Amino acid sequence: MSTEQPAGTELPMVKAEQVCKSFGRHQVLRGINLEVMPREVMCIIGPSGSGKSTFLRCINHLDKVSAGRLWVDGDLVGYREHGGKLHELRESEVARRRRDIGMVFQRFNLFPHRTAAENVMEAPMTVRRDSRSDAREQAGELLERVGLGDKLDHYPAELSGGQQQRVAIARALAMRPKLMLFDEPTSALDPELVGDVLAVMRQLAEDGMTMIVVTHEMGFAREAGDSLVFMDDGVVVETGKPRDVITAPRHERTQTFLSKVL
Repeated sequence: MSTEQPAGTELPMVKAEQVCKSFGRHQVLRGINLEVMPREVMCIIGPSGSGKSTFLRCINHLDKVSAGRLWVDGDLVGYREHGGKLHELRESEVARRRRDIGMVFQRFNLFPHRTAAENVMEAPMTVRRDSRSDAREQAGELLERVGLGDKLDHYPAELSGGQQQRVAIARALAMRPKLMLFDEPTSALDPELVGDVLAVMRQLAEDGMTMIVVTHEMGFAREAGDSLVFMDDGVVVETGKPRDVITAPRHERTQTFLSKVL
């Protein structure tokens, strides 16, 4: 397998090799090559329609790649390789591997009829078969971690958008993932609610969580990111250290984009 590494070197947490994705005749991803190392925070920026969200969805096989290969922690995403050919995994095996990947979407997708704690408890109880008491204890710890220790028994309608998004982050963390994917997690929030969500994400970064963050929050990318990727029209145009890309972009397309968002 091409992800084999020499002894003593660290395996990428995520490796994308010529990843392409098409929806009918519309090609959204056109040969993405990226590596994300363990404990790295990679931020992805770019205009709407550039393929950022589709790439995230391919990482946990919510969208199937049309060509190329993706690995998470050394395992092919969605497939196994045998005799030089790829064979698609059964949905149960895909779901099992997906447990290791937490994903936070633009919209919070909380169960409206369940409390904050019950939303966080759901996956550990149904997927990991944790007892209700263990799941409740973990939910309390995670909600405390995201600054909502006093909101365990509140329903989503009783919470602000920023609080709902922090519940969604706690819910993703409840499966103890090795990788967290964030798809523009603050884009649906009122501006005054963004800071609390970004603070939680900064703390996750400081705690060593491997993260890929699609974002328009340049301050977060500059401060919390280890690497910054600019995508446009389904390709990686530029990548580098966040401060380098933001302050001195090399590519004209990156310069044009940043001139409009900074």
